[in-house]
Amino acid sequence: MSYIMVSNWSTQEWTTEMDEIGQSKFVPMIMSVGATAVQMVRTGENNLSVISHFTSSEAAAQAKEKIAAIRSQAATELPMTMLDAKEGEVFACS
Repeated sequence: MSYIMVSNWSTQEWTTEMDEIGQSKFVPMIMSVGATAVQMVRTGENNLSVISHFTSSEAAAQAKEKIAAIRSQAATELPMTMLDAKEGEVFACS
């Protein structure tokens, strides 16, 4: 089964520039380390979740250090704070 990583973030102010940077820079970066899909979901006025899909737990494990570096870069370059991160194997889907 596939494997999912989810990171939850907050910011003081949401800007359209953040949308553009997410799409043009950070989605491709996450894809380049082995993700098969990435969604950045606005979950509140100043909150978002990044959902990264991998083919397996092994693929996610190989990308884990690189994902940590990408998260660190995002926190440095953007006015955002990572609140938490969770991950796990998909056990049911459609």
